[in-house]
Amino acid sequence: MAGFRLSDDEVWAFVTDAHTGVMTTLRRDGSPVALPLWFAVVDRAIYTRTRGKKLARIANDARASFLVESGEKWGELKAVHLNGTAAIIQPDAELTAAIDAEMQRKYATSRTPTSKMPAATVQHYATSMQMVRFVPEGKVLSWDNAKLLQG
Repeated sequence: MAGFRLSDDEVWAFVTDAHTGVMTTLRRDGSPVALPLWFAVVDRAIYTRTRGKKLARIANDARASFLVESGEKWGELKAVHLNGTAAIIQPDAELTAAIDAEMQRKYATSRTPTSKMPAATVQHYATSMQMVRFVPEGKVLSWDNAKLLQG
């Protein structure tokens, strides 16, 4: 039987091109909170702009996980799960430009134009977002069921 794990390069190609990721952070009592988000991969680190309680959870406990998946039929199921640490950062201009370019590549056609949002919503997101960097550590869990169907 063929292996169904992804190679390191396949892992990062899949994560880089995935539309939505799920980041899990920990409450003070240790219970997990998993939330979907848009993200960019730069130099095999994952970046997202986020707000709210997720930032407080990250500041309290840097342990986190990140998941991307695809497929509806069994033979199409594919996923990568990463454990690591998350941190609130202030990226320099070069890193900001790289993150912005990747976010534009992935999400330019998915964004709601600010002209279609209430002014309060635009202001809320403009003033409360911070950059988070997730750095994977340890073993990567991955699978691609399509590889099981190959001879």
